[in-house]
Amino acid sequence: MASDSIHVKVSGQLQDHIQQQIGDHGLYENASEYIRALIRRDLQTRDETWDMLQKELAPAMRADDSEFVALSAEDVIGRNKRR
Repeated sequence: MASDSIHVKVSGQLQDHIQQQIGDHGLYENASEYIRALIRRDLQTRDETWDMLQKELAPAMRADDSEFVALSAEDVIGRNKRR
């Protein structure tokens, strides 16, 4: 089965940064390895962010409707200005 490929052109500072990450002085053998590591890290961060958001919102999702208070946009803006 043939694998799909994505070809990306980078130049300038991006290319310089990639070059610093690969070869004798970097952690990666080649640019592809570095890019795959970045994508894996991005996926992990996304999953961790989603988990954190779910934990933060869980109490509100379980709360009874009577526990919520209606606020106007002005109320929220005023509260945030006081912080």
